[in-house]
Amino acid sequence: MQFLQKKFRTRRGNPAGRGDEGMEQIMVRANYLKGMVGGLAGTVALSTFMVMKDMMGIMPQFDMVGMLATMLGGSRTAAWIMHFLIGTVVWGALFAWLDPYLPGGQHWLRGTWFGIGAWALMMILVMPMAGAGLFAANLGMMVTAATLMLHAMYGAVLGSVYAAERPDPVHQLPA
Repeated sequence: MQFLQKKFRTRRGNPAGRGDEGMEQIMVRANYLKGMVGGLAGTVALSTFMVMKDMMGIMPQFDMVGMLATMLGGSRTAAWIMHFLIGTVVWGALFAWLDPYLPGGQHWLRGTWFGIGAWALMMILVMPMAGAGLFAANLGMMVTAATLMLHAMYGAVLGSVYAAERPDPVHQLPA
């Protein structure tokens, strides 16, 4: 497991130029992989509810995979693959990186806040690009509320799985 212990160094600056100059944050690569495993688990949970919603005929106006397929100009299969890549690789790794700075003491709570942040980005960036309007206004308030709950659940699962994997602590060391 020595190869997993390679460290990434990122500068953390103080906007006022005082205090912690010369300090570097050390993030262990294994945490990124653990975040991706958590992201995969969260994406599976969220996707399960998306499929169940479709099977029950709830909110038929909201077909996220169809919207993503249209945006990609491809098939539903390509959209599902993109959905899982975003939820697993992008959001999972980003959670591992941001985890020490997120509010809430427990990882599941930090994950929940992270999921809400991912939802906000989706509502502000993706939904308007897909033609659904800001905060999915063209699809109705139920879609906005349901996607918020799904993303909060995604984050809670992501954070819980990440915690179960025992992430390595982030250290502050002099430069």
